[in-house]
Amino acid sequence: MKRDMAYTRREYIHRVPQSRISRFTLGDPTAEYEFAVSLIASKDAQISSNALETIRITTNKALAGMLGEKSYLLKIVPYPHLIIREHKFMSFAGADRLSQGMGHAFGRPTKRAAVVKKGKKIISVFVMKEGVDAAIKAIKKSSKKLPVKYKINIEGLGDV
Repeated sequence: MKRDMAYTRREYIHRVPQSRISRFTLGDPTAEYEFAVSLIASKDAQISSNALETIRITTNKALAGMLGEKSYLLKIVPYPHLIIREHKFMSFAGADRLSQGMGHAFGRPTKRAAVVKKGKKIISVFVMKEGVDAAIKAIKKSSKKLPVKYKINIEGLGDV
């Protein structure tokens, strides 16, 4: 991962791309849960907001099918602050006369990403004791859509 300054200052960017994540929290936030099952990044990574939205949808669909709508709480932890720039090339006959090549290749803002450090949570699912296996299955299923290797952490919340 590059050690350059993060590109996040919105006042200097003319067109800021929208984050693809529609909701960061799903499920029932009022219940008292016994366990938290979390997906932990095993190394530093940039995760696009598209990937975060995809794991949110996949995990939520799997949990709703196995546990029901109101028996879990799902949270996406990182927020996509980083703005990704891309320099688009023309790749057809005669493009060398039209495009600038790599001259002035600063790029245009195209998408957002979250910077995730090693050992930080990516997604957390809060469940009761009987829902821990379902939460692990759902997180394993959705973790295949991430660009980083992961660990699954299970922690008890309070008296068990």
